This record gives sequence, structure tokens and C-alpha cells, in this order.
Amino acid sequence: MTEKDLIYRVERQVATITINRAAMRNAITPEAVELFHAALDQAQADADARVVCITGAGDKAFCSGADLGGGMQDDEVDRRGHFDSYARLISRLADFSKPTVARVNGHCLAGGTGFMLACDIVVAKASAQFGTPEVNVGLFPMMIGALIFRNVPRKKAMEMILLGQRLTAVQALSMGLVTRVVPDADFDAEVDRVLADLAAKSPIGLTLGKTAFAAAEQMPLAEAVRFLGRQLAAVAGTQDAREGITAFLEKRPPQFKGE
Repeated sequence: MTEKDLIYRVERQVATITINRAAMRNAITPEAVELFHAALDQAQADADARVVCITGAGDKAFCSGADLGGGMQDDEVDRRGHFDSYARLISRLADFSKPTVARVNGHCLAGGTGFMLACDIVVAKASAQFGTPEVNVGLFPMMIGALIFRNVPRKKAMEMILLGQRLTAVQALSMGLVTRVVPDADFDAEVDRVLADLAAKSPIGLTLGKTAFAAAEQMPLAEAVRFLGRQLAAVAGTQDAREGITAFLEKRPPQFKGE
């Protein structure tokens, strides 16, 4: 595994993290997970990165899950360390303060489902297939189950997990695994539109909002509403909010600076 197997680049205020192992269906090794952590460090620190896009190289697979030859055969202590690192990664991605988009350019299977579901928005090719086939090799989709059950009705989730069968993009959309399915020919243009739209928003407003929602998610309703009211007051006090309101009244596009 080399750094070229995971590519990080920033363009037009979008940080793109690409799993660059097309020949291996973008299967993830333990080393790739560590590189992924480092890429998120870069995206978090880079003020020019307003949005994070996760994708895979080529047009066949977004991510096919763990490389079964890369760390799965290690001893129990090493395996536990690898799995802990992956668990921290999808948890970190799910709580990331900047907007995240999964560009599902091909099949998304097994551990790749964790990367996909941890993102805020999931745009999938119509030809992509989805599934958790771990049971077919004597394994079970453990860590990603926490994300599956936060996005999919329980019985549909269990059917997918226990049967280990592949789903079409339309089935994935109906279950809540993805947010939109796009014809293959229109896929890149649609992803670009979504990313550009997000990059044009107030970065501080989105960050404060995402962080507030994450904190409020486990609160009782009355406590959550009070907390979010205070957070709205904080957002309203930003320069971006003042710029946004002024631009609205002046009927012009706002110029957000992230302040």
C-alpha cells in the first residue's frame, strides 16, 4: 500500500478523497484506513476545503470493502487494532464538521457501505450495486451495522445483512441507503452540481449546524430544542449570517467568507 493508493486533492473548494485501487475494486487495507485518517486531518485543517467528497477510482466500484488478503489473516490482537481503526474512521466521518458527499461511482459493498453511510449525502450511479455480503464468507457486517440501523428500517436491514444479496441502486434508494440515483451518463454532472452548491454555502454556518445537530441527536426533545435555539443565536451572530441576510434583502448572491 502506498500513498498513491489513496489520493487527496482540493479543487474549487472541494476536498476529494479517492480510494485509488481500481484493479482491486477499491478494496481497503489497514494501511489505507490510516491514510484515510490523515486525509481527513488535511481536510479539517484546510480552510479552502469547504466540502469533502469520498469516491473510488474507475467506474466499476466505489469500494468493495476490506481487502480479505490485507490484514484479515493477522492474529487477533492485530485484527482488533485494524478493526478499531476502521471503526474510528467511520465514526469520525459520520461526525465530520464539514459537509460530506459519497460519490458512489460503482458497486458499494461490505465495508464500503460504512464510508457511504457515514456521509451526509450519497449520490449513486444507476448501475451501481449495493450489499453486505460478509455472511457469504463466514463474517458479519459488525461496525457498519451501527450506521445501517440509523438509516434503514430494521427488517429491511436484517434482510440485506442476513441474505448477503446484492441490491440495485433503486432498491438502495427505497431503503434509505442513498439519497439520489442518477443515470450513468448524467452522474458526473450531478455530483459536480451538488458539490458546487454545498461549496457556495456559508462554511461556518454549515459547520456550526452539523456540530449542533450531532450534539442534539441523543438529547430529550425539550433539551434539544433549547440547545438548538442557543446554537441558532450563535450562527446568527456570524459575519456570514449578516452577509447572507444583507444579500437576500439586496437581491444578490452572498459572498461567504467563513467568518
